Order: sequence, then C-alpha cells, then structure tokens
Amino acid sequence: MPVTDVFPGLAQLADRFGIAQEFWDWKGRHVSIPAATIIDVLRAFDVEASTPELADLALGELDDRRWRRTLPACTVVEEGSGVHIDVHVPAGTPLRVDVLLESGETRPAWQTENHAPDRRVDGRMVGEATFWLGADLPTGYHLIRATTTKGTQQGSLIVTPSFVGFPPAMRDQRVWGFGTQLYSVTSRESWGIGDLGDLSDLIIWSGTRQFAGYVLINPLHAAEPVPPLEPSPYLPASRRFVNPLYIRPEAIAEFASLRKAERREIRGLRKRARSVAEASGIIDRNSIWPLKLEALRIVFRTGMREARRIAYDDFRRREGAGLRNFAVWCVLCQEHGRHWDEWPAELRRPSSPEVARFADDHAEDVDFFEWLQWIAQSQVAEAQATSSQVGMPVGIVSDLAVGVHKFGAETWMMPDVFAHGMSVGAPPDQYNQAGQDWVQPPWRPDKLEELAYAPFRAMVSAALRGVGGVRVDHIIGLFRLWWVPEGGGPTVGTYVRNNHEAMVGILALEAQRAEALIVGEDLGTVEPWVRDYLARRGILGTSVLWFESDEHGQPLAADRWREYCMASVTTHDLPPTLGYLAGDHVRLRESLGLLTEPLEAELEHARREQAEWLGTLVDYGLLDEAKTDDQVEVLLALHRYLLRTPSKVLLANLTDAVGERRAQNQPGTIDEYPNWRVPLGDGDGERIQLEDVFRADLPRRLAAVMNGFDEQPESRWEG
Repeated sequence: MPVTDVFPGLAQLADRFGIAQEFWDWKGRHVSIPAATIIDVLRAFDVEASTPELADLALGELDDRRWRRTLPACTVVEEGSGVHIDVHVPAGTPLRVDVLLESGETRPAWQTENHAPDRRVDGRMVGEATFWLGADLPTGYHLIRATTTKGTQQGSLIVTPSFVGFPPAMRDQRVWGFGTQLYSVTSRESWGIGDLGDLSDLIIWSGTRQFAGYVLINPLHAAEPVPPLEPSPYLPASRRFVNPLYIRPEAIAEFASLRKAERREIRGLRKRARSVAEASGIIDRNSIWPLKLEALRIVFRTGMREARRIAYDDFRRREGAGLRNFAVWCVLCQEHGRHWDEWPAELRRPSSPEVARFADDHAEDVDFFEWLQWIAQSQVAEAQATSSQVGMPVGIVSDLAVGVHKFGAETWMMPDVFAHGMSVGAPPDQYNQAGQDWVQPPWRPDKLEELAYAPFRAMVSAALRGVGGVRVDHIIGLFRLWWVPEGGGPTVGTYVRNNHEAMVGILALEAQRAEALIVGEDLGTVEPWVRDYLARRGILGTSVLWFESDEHGQPLAADRWREYCMASVTTHDLPPTLGYLAGDHVRLRESLGLLTEPLEAELEHARREQAEWLGTLVDYGLLDEAKTDDQVEVLLALHRYLLRTPSKVLLANLTDAVGERRAQNQPGTIDEYPNWRVPLGDGDGERIQLEDVFRADLPRRLAAVMNGFDEQPESRWEG
C-alpha cells in the first residue's frame, strides 16, 4: 500500500529524511515501498511514526528543532556558487554574522531584505534573518559565527571545488596501470602474504620495465587484531586505519638495531609463516598474523632513536583521540574477543570510565598498536615515494570500501553515527535476483551533518594519505544506499539518500589538496543523472568491457566510451579474462548452486556474449580472425580495444598478465569458495612469486599492448 494511503505525515517524514517511497527495479518495473519498511527506517533515525498522531508530533519536533538552532550545523557549497544562510535568534535581538576562514581571515556577512515571520518555539518568539556570505569564498573548511549580546554561536561552512579532474602530475595525458589484490602477491622476502615491501617491488618493476603509471590495490583497511580475521578487504573493522598485516617487519628501521638472536628469532617466525602458507595453498591470514605479530613485538620492544621517537610522537599528536581509541579497541579485542557487542556492558563505549582504566592498565599494549599504525602508514608512504622515484605520474591507487563491520572498531568508536537495526545492501537485480545484504551498518545522514561530516572527512583524508589516488567502491552510495531492516531480507529494503553535494564535495576537496586521482566504481543500477554529476565534478567513473553495451545490447563502440573513467577488461568480482573466456565462472557458479538456469543454457549465453566481442575485435582489426580460438591472443586484443577508447585511465589486471584463471571473489558465497584468499597463480593455478612475474613473457606482452607498442593485425575497420 502506498505510504500516502496510510497517512500523509509518514510520507512527509520520509521526504524529510530522504527515504524512498518508490523506485524502479532492474526490469523497469515501478515498486512501491511498504509503509512498514519506512516506519522501520525512521526508527533508525530515532523517529517514531507508527501512527498518524506520532508522525505529526515528529514533524512538529523537526520544525521546532530547526528554529531552536541559531545556525545550521553545516553548510556545504561549491566554490563560486554563493551562500545564503538562515539565522535564528530571539525576536528583536541585535545580530552580527561573520565568516572565519580557514586561513584565519574574518569576513562580514550581509543581511538581506528577506525576513520570515517570527515563530513561537518553547514559549518564546524566535526571529529568522537571512544573510549573504558572498560568492568568492575560497575552498576549505570554514566557520560561520553569529554574535549577539548573549554570546557567539558557530556553524561549519565547507566550500568545495567544482571540478577535480586529473592530478597535475598526469599532465592531462593517458595513463595505465596494473591492478592487483596485494595480499595475493607474495615474494621470496614476504611472509606468505603480499605486503608493503612487495608493493614497492611491484611498483619498481611496473614503472621501470613496463612503463605503468600506477598500481591499483585492494583496500588496506584495518581488520580485527585477533583471529579469525575477516578475509574480505571490503568488510573492514575501520576504514581510517591500515591493516598491520601488510607491514614488512624487516623493513622497519629498528630491525637493524636488533641483536643477532632477535633477528634469528624473526627469521624463524617468517620461515614458519611461509611453510604454513605453502601447506595451506591459500592466503592463510589466521595462521600468518600471530607469527608476524610476535615478530613486530620484538622490533617494538627494541625502542627507537630520539629522532624517530619525535616523529612517532608527532604522528600520535596529529592522529589524536581517533588513533588512541582504535588502539584501545585492538587491545580490548585481545582481551574480550573480536566483536564488541559480546564485551562486558561497561566496555562497549569508548567514553566510559572503565575503558579509560583499562587503557591505563594496558598502556604498553595501547602504545604498541599505535606504533603499528605509524609503521604501516610509513611503509605505505615509502612505497608511494618509490613510485615517484621511478617516474610514475600517479603511483598507488588504493581502494576505499563502502562500509565497515557491524561490530568493528568504527561502530564501537562512533556508535551514534551509525543507523542501528539497519544494514546496507542492494535490491534484486539480474546478477542477484534475491537482492543483497552486505551486513554493514549505514551512516546516518543527519548525524553526519550535525558533526560537519567530520567522520567522513577523517576517513577520506586517511584514505588519501601517502597514495596517489583512491578508487571509491560503490560510489553511488554517496548518493543513495539500499537500507535493509534487520531480519527482513534485502527485498523489503528501501533507498535512503545521502547529501551527495556534501559528500562528493568533501571528496573533491580532499582530492584537490592531495593532488590525487579519484575514481568512482559506478557499476550496477545507477540513476542516469549520477554519472553526469560525477563527470561534472571531475570524478572518474568505471567501465568494465564485459558490461559496456549499447542500447541494442551490442558491444559499445570504442568512441562512445567515457573519457573520465578507469577502463578495464575485467574486475575483481569477475574471474580473470582467461577464466572468463573459458566459461570458468559459469561452471563455478553451477558447482556452488548459484545458477538460476541450466548449465548449458548459461554457457551458451556466455558464448554468445563472447562471440559478439570477438566479432568486434576482428572488425576493429585488433584480432586476426584465424586466432579467435587462441585465448591469449583474445586477451591481448581485448586490451587493445581499451586503447581505442577515449578513456584517460586504463587498467590491466595482474592476474591477466600472468595467465591466472581463478577468481579472487565469487559473489553470493562466503565459505563455499576461498574468497579473498587465492594466491596469485599461473594458468594451471600454481602459486607464483613476484620474482617469477618479473621474468615471465605474458606480462611483457600485455604491457606492450597497454603502451601501444605491440604489432597489431592489419586493420580492416572502416567505421
């Protein structure tokens, strides 16, 4: 039943909080959201609206709340657009409004002629005046101050750049890079899992031998500090901090100061970790991490020279309470388990006296976990510095996950910012006809605004620290997210809108300051205007060849691809290209019981799709017709096609470069498939080391294609 048929107040509340009352599904069908779903979502905003009377009371309270506030909590605008704000003070009160710029400069605001009628709120008359702040405010994080005889009130003003574009180092030229899941890329020097030392080595090879301009990696976000560790880098405990599992212990400066016995002990731990990894056949985080953690404690206890101590102390000062709270959470996990909902009640909020006493009693352990963050972030920065030294215009492009674990560090540190009883997911579509529930709590848009988006700003700033760019997973979540009430399943969810002007604007501002590349993963069901908006703001989209089709369902002509996008043949949620061409993904889904059609029908559909692309490659002169059965030649031709597009950022996956066929992730599964635990392998699925990649022939051939150096078949394309 439509919400308006239940009672009008419920529909008005849904509009106030950006809760969708209807949407169009993947088949173009109009779907009305049940009133019960909207009532559940409103409860996550601390609004009770289960009856007409309660809904009307909630609407009245919302109106009064706006008039009680002297200034808006946060105003976000694009540069050059001009700013008007409404100020509320007791009727007849003299008032002055100023803007305090981030630089320290103060600018006056001017009252306009518009006056709203006074309103009685909490027994007194309140007046409203509109002020003009100007149209020439610089980008940055500023303050608005309203001064009366009673004192001064402040609100936040964020002025964001209208356009980001490419970082200066790109000089507006096309770049290409390798994409990889870092944990899967091991070397003879690592501990059975790819680390930041391996990343530096990969960068050196990619930049000097293959002439790549960047390396795209999976999210490095922090996971739980104790096993069992969440294998998915897209379900982290915190997006602000780095997973210390990626640290290379031997690359820490203090390692050189260890005694021979200590270095021998660490070498023994590393040998055990590598043996475990080789025996398991997977990336065995649960076995490797305790061994590496023991080695890191040995290095930590050796101390550091004075200048290093000064640098570490400065890092702690800059990171502030957030770092300390995260470190305390890590120690609490060691004492009480991975999920804070299972801890004693008095430890479930970081502000409790019991947590403060716990931190004091475990000061050395807290210090250790703070130190781990310093080391991890330092090694990320060192890898990025290496990319500059080898001439990469971008360097590291890290991934930013869409959400966090329900009972991880962020929900413990900032419980009020998350919507309780809700989970993020996706409605049914052609790939997941039952819908998806990602078991990740969404941020509350109203709380973010009250906090001037400080949690979001801190997360984005941290994601851009020490790297050359960020790929934002599911960037359409900055516009709207599918909220799923707990226990209801994804089919009974609804979309809730975020303030995209604010969130995309802050993303643009932080990218401008970091001179970084921003790529948004905008695959799936996307409102048409969203891609246009991102392009206007200079934020790249994502184009995956297998998904690019025209209005007739045919392969999209190369000249119709977007310029502002990261273009690739495949993605981490699909098998590598050789596996895709062989239909491995269809057979895998059949073996896992995920197919909705018979195996042969699905294989035939895959063959038809590939035949269309093979014909296109032949027509473009990128593939010899006699070699359409040669999967390696097809792989190279598919990447040649990317060069025919206007896309400025091209991506080749390292799995394609080595002939790997196994997928890193099979959507729709958890433990049925070793998601996010598949080590980099060759065409036979045999684990290969990074040093083997350096000497292999296929990576060189693929890089030649991406650089436009390889010899192509004679073109017969006349389009």
